[in-house]
Amino acid sequence: MVPWRVGHPLEPSQYEAVWLKATFECHKWDAYVGDSDTLAPFPLILRATAWREVAELAEALTQEVFAAEQELLSRPDLHPFLKLAPPIRRVFKDPPQHHWTPGIARVIRIDFHWTDQGWRISEANTDVPGAFNEAGGFTSLMAAYYPDAKPVGDPAVAMAQAMSQTVGVGARIPLVHATAYSDDRQVMEYLADRMREQGLEPCLIAPDQLSWPQGQALIKTDWICQPADALYRFFPAEWLPNLPQGSGWSHFFKDSHLPHCNPATALLTQGKRFPLVWEHLKTPLSTWRKLLPETRDPRQLTHDDDRQDWVAKPVWGREGEDIIMSGILSDQQWQQTWNRIRRSPDDWVVQQRFQTLPIATPLGSCYPCLGVYTVAGSAVGAFVRLSKTPVIDGLAWNTAVLVADK
Repeated sequence: MVPWRVGHPLEPSQYEAVWLKATFECHKWDAYVGDSDTLAPFPLILRATAWREVAELAEALTQEVFAAEQELLSRPDLHPFLKLAPPIRRVFKDPPQHHWTPGIARVIRIDFHWTDQGWRISEANTDVPGAFNEAGGFTSLMAAYYPDAKPVGDPAVAMAQAMSQTVGVGARIPLVHATAYSDDRQVMEYLADRMREQGLEPCLIAPDQLSWPQGQALIKTDWICQPADALYRFFPAEWLPNLPQGSGWSHFFKDSHLPHCNPATALLTQGKRFPLVWEHLKTPLSTWRKLLPETRDPRQLTHDDDRQDWVAKPVWGREGEDIIMSGILSDQQWQQTWNRIRRSPDDWVVQQRFQTLPIATPLGSCYPCLGVYTVAGSAVGAFVRLSKTPVIDGLAWNTAVLVADK
């Protein structure tokens, strides 16, 4: 049974009201890019039973991630297969277990697709998932026009509540991000608003505006010089070695007593080569094996394998960037890209292709990708990206997800 239906589109005046509130109240600053809106004027409405099913799958996947990361911390021999940068591999090499930076309110987003074989996943962002203003604020605005359906939660609210319960009201929490990028800043502004509602004191800073005396994070800017009580990182862990020498970036991984959301050790499962080490782990990963397509090193494709049956992905790609799939590229682009893969196969993986089922929408036939968030192991929110092609990239429409019994 198809798990969702398309809700009726908003009237133009209603959509304008949602668009303005999303922009100015939810910090969705890229609600209009180029010549197109990025917000779909209708929701996808999940059956309640479908939401319970996908939420349970997301929670099982999350628990398996936690177990795999703990095992990988003690397996530095496997880290070269994950394509970790040499400075990061040195940080991971044989440190005492109790020195790993502690986690708090761990947030993960897993991307689900409805296929001719049921639910499948394409990947999980276990390090620094974003889009909180779409999954929370924009979805809440849309829900006001659909009284028979309701949101499944707000991941930013769930994180703020978990932090407040753990470190206490009044805690000072730096939101560390790449401050030059407005698409990152907007997510942090939305999260900061939710934190203030929970009595926390967020501070939006760049990663090099921290110092680490005795493993305690100290915020050092022109306007504040205060110790932090916890830390939220929205700066990809694979970028950390690019920070200035002496910045103390290794404390995001270890030797910090400050609880982090998320600790940089999440990098162990973030990369697309994570499945390539499964056979060497004791962690069963049964849910991952069931839902994620077979993943290989590109060099493992044989002459008998039809490349059109495989999708190529860069190891550290995000938002669908540089994904190679037949039917999307011209013949010349297809060949040029495979030449790139042959030159640097360690930077890529190939996954067996599954058939995502498109749906008819007011925007035409689209392929939906359902991103499900977990915080501290519990499913707390979701949103959909709709694309004209099976590749879900930065040009996809952000779409609210609501749940209804009927």
